[in-house]
Amino acid sequence: MVFNIFSSALEVDRIQVNMAFYCYMVECQDGSFYTGWSVDPERREKQHNLGRGAKYTRLHRPVKLVYIEEVPDHSSALKRERKIKQMNHEQKKKMALEYQLAKD
Repeated sequence: MVFNIFSSALEVDRIQVNMAFYCYMVECQDGSFYTGWSVDPERREKQHNLGRGAKYTRLHRPVKLVYIEEVPDHSSALKRERKIKQMNHEQKKKMALEYQLAKD
């Protein structure tokens, strides 16, 4: 089954059993951050850089993946995305730095 923005809630529920969901953040060329969710954050970063992502990232390319957080399901991904979007720039920067340090 192909998952896309037109998938119904029932389809999302069905694929949640077999898929991981992630909340991610990319840093744009101008230093701003964009937050989203995906089942494959690395693929999503490539889409953003090819101009096939969000309108915001098309205007602020290139982007670099700086934060990934696995969450249990689609609903959790959307809720976490909203929480991160409510953070100020410094909070996002700190979160990305801590993630990078923990990853290395």
